[in-house]
Amino acid sequence: MAVDHYENFPVASLLLPRRLVPAVQAIYAFARSADDIADEGHATPEQRLAALKEYEAALVHVELGKPPGDPLFQRLAATIAAHDLPFRPLHDLLSAFRQDVTVHRYQSYAELLDYCRRSANPVGVLMLHLYGAATAENVRDSDAICTALQLINFWQDVAIDQEKERIYIPMEDLARFVISPAHLHDPGAHGKWRALMRFEIERTRALMLSGAPLALRLPGRIGLELRMIVQGGLRILEAIEEVDYDVFRRRPTLARGDWLKVFWRALWMRDASL
Repeated sequence: MAVDHYENFPVASLLLPRRLVPAVQAIYAFARSADDIADEGHATPEQRLAALKEYEAALVHVELGKPPGDPLFQRLAATIAAHDLPFRPLHDLLSAFRQDVTVHRYQSYAELLDYCRRSANPVGVLMLHLYGAATAENVRDSDAICTALQLINFWQDVAIDQEKERIYIPMEDLARFVISPAHLHDPGAHGKWRALMRFEIERTRALMLSGAPLALRLPGRIGLELRMIVQGGLRILEAIEEVDYDVFRRRPTLARGDWLKVFWRALWMRDASL
């Protein structure tokens, strides 16, 4: 499902209309570079926050019609103007990236959803605007799909995030299943871990299916692409179940056979529950 660092953008999709490729690439370049500032390299938290503050200032200049000379922001400004894109989703992305620098634990599911609202949902909103389909109903379902995709990525990457001293599983859920944050991979807690992951996966699957009607409403290429995204996310959840929720020893990914299954399911998807 991932596309380089910033997994939510379908930059390389063969289904993306060629007329929209430059716009998606411009938005992706902005998001990826800001994400890298927050996560990559060896900068201190203070340096990362300062660099993201500069990005915020540059975005404000674009909003005021005075884009900086940086080619990245020049292309972004041209894309926003050409497609009449809203600025709020871009500001939300920067807010989420700043949060990545300072917040490594989430006490509640509500807090995690708020992070997803700013880190994942803006991508769907921007894509809907590019397609001229940003109705209230479509945005609502897109938000559900994008948040579900972000959560799936978290459950897929528990071990990787733990190495980075990050835990996206809400602390309230760990407490509910009596699992210590310091001993997520303890073999002695496997039964509790399985119960916890089953809970998270069932909740995430329900969220994905709640937004799936959007993939049936949208026509043509965008509809097929979104059906593949939905089915890809659901297949990852199945893959986690198939390894008995042990994402520490084996990170579930989609192999070639899985993608064939995803494509087939997307082609025959006629109901949001499929």
